[in-house]
Amino acid sequence: RQPQVYDQFVEIARRLERHYKDVQDLEFTVERGKLYMLQTRNAKRSAEAAVKIALALVEEGLIDERTAVGRVDARSLDALFHARIDPGAEIAPTAHGLNASPGAASGQVVFDADEAVAWREKGKRTILVRVETTPDDMHGIIAAEGILTAKGGATSHAAVVARGMGKPCVAGCEALQIDRRAGSALLAGIAIHQGDWLTIDGSTGAVILGEAPLLAPPSTLPEWLATFLSWADRSRTMQVWANADTPEDARKARELGAQGIGLCRTEHMFMARERLPVVQEMILAADTKARASALERLLPFQREDFVGILEAMAGLPVTIRLLDPPLHEFLPSLESLLVETTELRVREGTETPRYKEREALLRRVEQLHEQNPMLGLRVCRLGILYPEIYAMQLRAIFEAACTLVARGVDARPEVMIPGVGTPEEMRFTYDAAKAVADAVLAENGIALEYHIGTMIELPRACVVADEIAQRAEFFSFGTNDLTQTTYGYSRDDAEASFIPHYLEKRILKDDPFQVLDQRGVGSLMRQAVELGRAARPGLKIGICGEHGGEPSSVAFCHTLGLDYVSCSPYRVPIARLAAAQAALAARS
Repeated sequence: RQPQVYDQFVEIARRLERHYKDVQDLEFTVERGKLYMLQTRNAKRSAEAAVKIALALVEEGLIDERTAVGRVDARSLDALFHARIDPGAEIAPTAHGLNASPGAASGQVVFDADEAVAWREKGKRTILVRVETTPDDMHGIIAAEGILTAKGGATSHAAVVARGMGKPCVAGCEALQIDRRAGSALLAGIAIHQGDWLTIDGSTGAVILGEAPLLAPPSTLPEWLATFLSWADRSRTMQVWANADTPEDARKARELGAQGIGLCRTEHMFMARERLPVVQEMILAADTKARASALERLLPFQREDFVGILEAMAGLPVTIRLLDPPLHEFLPSLESLLVETTELRVREGTETPRYKEREALLRRVEQLHEQNPMLGLRVCRLGILYPEIYAMQLRAIFEAACTLVARGVDARPEVMIPGVGTPEEMRFTYDAAKAVADAVLAENGIALEYHIGTMIELPRACVVADEIAQRAEFFSFGTNDLTQTTYGYSRDDAEASFIPHYLEKRILKDDPFQVLDQRGVGSLMRQAVELGRAARPGLKIGICGEHGGEPSSVAFCHTLGLDYVSCSPYRVPIARLAAAQAALAARS
């Protein structure tokens, strides 16, 4: 109706956008045919809009690529790769937990990993609801759409595994009380049973009774985002790798721009249905000969796993961590076995084969039971007490590499020894690993460059890093455990118990399991970098804890001069952008 006013408004909007070099949110009014501009400010925008606006501003010549890279909040990219609850649905959450792995999922409640698999085979979508998960639940986590736990935090088993798979997870939901034997639970006082529909939002921590409408993410990296991230890649100096335990995870990581695998957890490969009984037989073996027999049957499984991952990452390094968790994690829990054997004794007596088998298993679990397993017989200590376990894994790694090299595939294995705290542990495990690797290569007539290093996850390792570097050919900071051992906080319990209160009372500024503690943990890391490279100039150093995908932590890693950060596959774009922004900030 007022074309002159409209033309005037368009011209002013153009001038303001060119002046501020950004999309503007304008407030104006028109009175008696006259235009009055009231206010202008940079417009708010979604993650997708932020990237597309940055691309458009570069195309129009208003800003350059480096400025565009600095304009987008790296954290916001997380929302682009996960399903989310339709904001138009306006559904109130029933309860809240910790936003442990982003994305939203709806499914029918199951309380058992086996049930999740059974329901998946029937074509049903499920949410696996547990007090907490263990490696024994891996098949259920794979089958479920999402995971909800009553306990645990951002670095708990459920959270780490879910992030690696790109599945939603809400952990540490205090309003959830589970009665697994009854097949029911209370959620904020409301009864839920197996088969009830539930929606979780791992981006916000919301838990909703019923099936909420979801918006699906893109299945591949959109071209506009790939272009933007290519600009970021031109600015960064630090590489971005990924944590991946399966060929599928590795392929997804590579698709999203990962330049290597910084952590492949071998223990998750043991949890498949056909493998777990053999693993348990190995643990229960009465002598070395029986253990060796079980390990011999595990060898083909492990070799097959490594062939898949090394082939998916052909031409790029794959860092394989040798067995890390305590052995009891591969066995039924002590409590469940006590209940089962008691019921069998009452019902069937003590002479049945079933009772004797479960009783023997109970005795072995009791032998392996530790008061503090996180600091007990695990990591490299396992490989020192049971060298045949690590020897089997190493043979599988290098037989897989030889198989691929013979087929013309560029396999690049790197072996990571976990939890080293003394130079003597490093020497013992390094020498043993090298002996197996060289023997396998000689048997196959293959020449292959490889490296053996360690995960730095103990304060003592940081302090004696120069001595450890005498053998270790690379360092990778396992910041989940390094944070735990530096603070003395249990990473499985702290986030669901006292850390929320510490944050509320400002005793902590950030959750140290989500945002790297630069003053404490970071000081130890700096010391390890300086000592390690003084002893071994050019020592390759990275980080493979979940902090590797958190932008401020990535920026700190840049200041330390790390060679790479490694994170869950779906956080690779975040890390690529954060690493670029850190490099640009350092130059300015």
